[in-house]
Amino acid sequence: MPAIVDKIAETLHIKKHEHPDQSSPAASSSTADPSSAPASATDAASTTPVFDHEKVKVFFVLGGPGAGKGTQCANLVQDFGFCHLSAGDLLRAEQNREGSEYGELIRKYIREGQIVPMEITIKLLENAMGAELAKPHTTEGWEDGRGRFLIDGFPRKMDQALKFDEDVCLSTMVLFFTTTEEEMLKRLLERAKTSGREDDNEESIRKRFRVYKEQTMPVIEHYSKQGKVATIDATATIEEVHQKAKEIISKILAGEIGHNITA
Repeated sequence: MPAIVDKIAETLHIKKHEHPDQSSPAASSSTADPSSAPASATDAASTTPVFDHEKVKVFFVLGGPGAGKGTQCANLVQDFGFCHLSAGDLLRAEQNREGSEYGELIRKYIREGQIVPMEITIKLLENAMGAELAKPHTTEGWEDGRGRFLIDGFPRKMDQALKFDEDVCLSTMVLFFTTTEEEMLKRLLERAKTSGREDDNEESIRKRFRVYKEQTMPVIEHYSKQGKVATIDATATIEEVHQKAKEIISKILAGEIGHNITA
C-alpha cells in the first residue's frame, strides 16, 4: 500500500507535509526501507498520524447527496473560523488540472456515482490541510500550530475512515445531516439547473443514493459506536439547521459534549 500511495502522491504533485511538532521518524517512514528497521519501529511509524489530534480538530461532515452539507459548512466557517475542505471539490479540481494522470479516472468515478480510490482522496486532503496549517492565522483555534477543519463529504467508506484516522489525523466528531431521499432529490435537481456538475442528473443522483446507503451508512454506525456522531435534522430551513449545528459545535469545542447527540 505505501508504494501505491507514494506513486499517487508523486503523480498528483503532492508532497507530504512535515511539521516541527511531528517526530522525524514518522515523517520519514514513507521513504524508509521497512526491511532495514525492526518490525516494532516500522509498525509504530506507520500508524503515527501526520497531524496531532490534540491540536488539529477535524470534523467530518456527512449526509446524503443534497442534505445541505456545503451550505452549512459555509455558515460554520463564518461562526468558528474553520477551514472547509470539500473532498468532492478537491477531486473535481484535480480532474480538471492540466496534465493530471488521474483526471479521467476521477471523472469516470464521479460520473458513475462511485467512490474514487481512497489513496487519491486522502492524499489530496492531507496536502490541503498541511497547506492551510502553514498559512499565518489570527483567528481563534489556530494559535500555536493548531487548526480546525470541516471535511465535507468524507469519509464515504469504512476503509477511508480507518485510513484517515490512522495516517492523517484522528477525527474529533462527525456532523451527520439527515433528511429524506425525496427532499434530497428535489434539492439536487434544482441545483442541476445552474451547477454544471456532471453528476447532477437523476440517473447519477439515484446511483449516489444507493452508494450512500451501502457504503457510507456503515461509517456513521462505526463512529456512533465511538460516541462521535452529532445527528442533525436537515429537513428544516437553512437557518434553523444552522442554529442547531452552531449550538452543537460550540459545545464540542468547549468540551461540553463528548458523546452522540441528536438535534
